[in-house]
Amino acid sequence: MSLLIGLTGGIGSGKSTAAKMFKKKGAYILDADLICRELVEPGKPALREIQDHFGEKVIRQDGQLDRPELSRIVFDDPSKKKALEDILHPKVFEEEKNRYEVLRQKEGPVLVFVDAALLIESGNYRNMDKNIVVTCSDEERIERLLKRDTLTKEEILKRIKNQAPLSKKIKFADYVLENSHDIQSLELEIEKVYTELVEILKLKS
Repeated sequence: MSLLIGLTGGIGSGKSTAAKMFKKKGAYILDADLICRELVEPGKPALREIQDHFGEKVIRQDGQLDRPELSRIVFDDPSKKKALEDILHPKVFEEEKNRYEVLRQKEGPVLVFVDAALLIESGNYRNMDKNIVVTCSDEERIERLLKRDTLTKEEILKRIKNQAPLSKKIKFADYVLENSHDIQSLELEIEKVYTELVEILKLKS
């Protein structure tokens, strides 16, 4: 028996940092964004579907997906955003499931984390055994993103608004990791959660 664990949080909350810490402890990480990128490589069915729906303008001359152009099209249009998600989400879910099964068969009882920004919004949290939400204050998120990215504060606020609020995400969480403090505090929280998940895995195995 293995455990499939959803890991999510709002942009700038520290989800990716938490994923790295869990990986360092021995967990396997399935990165939903990376899987999504692989699924839209040239020749893949998802890219053809995107091209059919959104037109040639979202395909670069080298055949790759023009991500900035696609983002521009869907970002402020909920209907187009939903159309893109309807193409991608089922394929991402299926690929995550397949990779999880491969790990279960190959490695035996394991902890596998699905690192996904839209875990709650997509409904994929329902496919997990446990869900973890990384949270911190909006002020802290904005400050981190201003230091990390080239986005303006207005662009950051728009992206935060485009995701479900953290107050909603935590309603679906089995564990909440508070990340408004220093990195050592987050490490202590992760140690506690990881230890508990290992115990659950032992009981189920």
